[in-house]
Formats: sequence, structure tokens, C-alpha cells
Amino acid sequence: MAQQERFDWWVAKPVGRAVVRSTAKARPAVPAPRAVAAPPPAAPPPPPPAPVSTTDAAEVYRTVQASAAFQEIRRSYRGFVFPASAAFLGWYLLYLAAQTSAPELMRYRLAGPLNVAWLAGLLQFASTFLLTWLYARNARTKRDRAALGLRWDTQDQLR
Repeated sequence: MAQQERFDWWVAKPVGRAVVRSTAKARPAVPAPRAVAAPPPAAPPPPPPAPVSTTDAAEVYRTVQASAAFQEIRRSYRGFVFPASAAFLGWYLLYLAAQTSAPELMRYRLAGPLNVAWLAGLLQFASTFLLTWLYARNARTKRDRAALGLRWDTQDQLR
């Protein structure tokens, strides 16, 4: 019974008891790489900032969370996200309900192969992109500037 050879990918030569003779010509020796001068030692890293105690940081964040500016940011966020999510979920459930309860309506052809079901499905995609754009615009115009100001105030208090 012949023993199978094992190929070691790192050495790129068969490893095992069997000896494999190569008929390929010997390769010329590769010259040794040139010595490269070592880079100069790097400057020592700057000392880390003084650590802020966790009780101080927690107190700062509790104060920020209780502030009127933070509450206004949260109110603005909820004022957009909850109604928009409810409207999108309602629109999606209406689409599903129409698919199951009114298949004749959904099969009604509008133009060529386009029927009501295809149009409603494509409008689902369009409404997703519209909602994403509206959210980004709302965040940029109403909340981002106030949140950035609050963040800077918090970082100043932690220094």
C-alpha cells in the first residue's frame, strides 16, 4: 500500500516518506536583500489626559439628560419618528391586507403588464426612500445643531 504524500503550503514541497525527484532546472540563487537603516526612534507618546471619575461623568450626563435642551431634542425626535413610523407601518399593512382580501383589485391592469399590486409594491420602495430623506432632512434642520451644542457643553464640563 503506497503512503500518500502531504503537501505543506508554507514550504511548498511535498512532505512525507516518499521522495519526489524534480526534472526542472535548478534556479539561480536569489541575492540577499540589502540592509536597510533602522528608522530613528519615535518621540514618546504624549501623556494621556487625566481620567475623569465615573461619578463626575455620570453626574454630568444626568444633568444634561434633565436639561430643557435635551428634552427638546428628544421631543423633536419623537414628534417625527413615531408618526412617520406609524404611517409607514399602516401603509405596509394596508398593502398586505389588500393583497390577501382583494386579489381581484390587486390584479386590475393599469397599463400593459403593470397592475395595482405591482404599483403598490413599487410605491412601498418609493415611500421608504422618501421617509429616509424626510428623516435625514428633519434631523439636519431641527436636531443636529442643538445636539452638537449639547455635546460640546458636555465635553467642556468633563474637562
